[in-house]
Amino acid sequence: MQETEILIAGGGIAGLSAAARLAADGHQIVIVDPAPAETSPGINTPASPPANDAPMPDLRTTAFLKPGIDTLTYAGVWDDMQASGAQLRVMRIVDAGGVERTPRETADFDGAETSDGYFGWNITNIAAKAALLRKIATLDNVRLINNCRVTGYAPPTAAGPGPAIITLSDGQKFTAALVLAADGRNSTLRDLAGIRFNRWSYDQDALVFAVSHETAHNNISTEIHRSGGPLTLVPMPDHNGKACSSVVWMVPHARAMQLEAMEDAALASELTRETMNLFGPVEIITPRAVWPMVAQIAHRLTAPRLALIAETAHVVPPIGAQGLNMSLHDIETLAKQIDLAKLENKDIGSDALLHHWERRQLPKTIGRVGGIDLLNRAAIAEPEFLRDLRYTGLCAINHIGPLRRLAIKAGIGK
Repeated sequence: MQETEILIAGGGIAGLSAAARLAADGHQIVIVDPAPAETSPGINTPASPPANDAPMPDLRTTAFLKPGIDTLTYAGVWDDMQASGAQLRVMRIVDAGGVERTPRETADFDGAETSDGYFGWNITNIAAKAALLRKIATLDNVRLINNCRVTGYAPPTAAGPGPAIITLSDGQKFTAALVLAADGRNSTLRDLAGIRFNRWSYDQDALVFAVSHETAHNNISTEIHRSGGPLTLVPMPDHNGKACSSVVWMVPHARAMQLEAMEDAALASELTRETMNLFGPVEIITPRAVWPMVAQIAHRLTAPRLALIAETAHVVPPIGAQGLNMSLHDIETLAKQIDLAKLENKDIGSDALLHHWERRQLPKTIGRVGGIDLLNRAAIAEPEFLRDLRYTGLCAINHIGPLRRLAIKAGIGK
């Protein structure tokens, strides 16, 4: 039987971020990841097609917002991660839901209106994970176990405050004062703990890829609403001397299949039309991937010695850059609770600590999942009167000062 202070199931961006953040406070950590060990790819190169039958690389990007950046800065990884990204200075929402395919309301939320002067940075998931792995490799108090998964979770008995016992697929066993489930939406640990969840789908997919374009993005993230879902272009660093953006195009499933089947030239032409030529002609510069849109929320966030974070706890469509930033919020709020307990020489995995965190975190999580669900359903809306209602709401937010300030605050997760 081996011992560790904290065991994290899942070696994705959330799990690695949790490890780096908690390691910065001196905790001893073991990460268990089913994936094989990775080498760090080049940080500025768009993903290339996979060789032979290799799995498609993660083509998504993440817009890291300021609160999440603060967490990653404390963890000592942000400077490396930031080097591969593009700053987001303006969040632009364009309503094009009228009879004609043309902008009828454009709302620019400027980072200058915040205390930080910007909203965040857009970074490819590949580069973000590579930076985290480089950081983890330098930490003496973090051990990463690849090609292995959690298969057993034994909480302490009611008779005493002992540790949880975690069994791995290779037979290793660990005792841990605290276990974090960051093993994704289909979490084994969540199931072993008997925690139920609700999941629903939208008959909607997100087509994800990157493009270059003639018109500079000027560090403006542009989200276009017509029907079927938002079409978002998020700034990326220039590539081969041309402006680039990552594309998240949310459409009904049948439409996604049509778009995925197109040749690059046809897809580029269709995207130029859908963006109303706001970026000029575009060129596809990466492979594309399709992600089914679902939402999910766990009924509770804790069990004895166990906390659920990231997609183990909540899944949302990629609207307003909330997904991974919600995960970093989970990590930061829990880390602060753990830090306080350690300063007071208290048990970092006690029921009292975890229940206190859950009472504060779960209502916020439910509110954000519900809010994003409503936003997505509004974006999907086909009937003209619903599109007009969405337009009226955007106009109100754009032109009424208190609503505008509230939207900015909510958007950055504060």
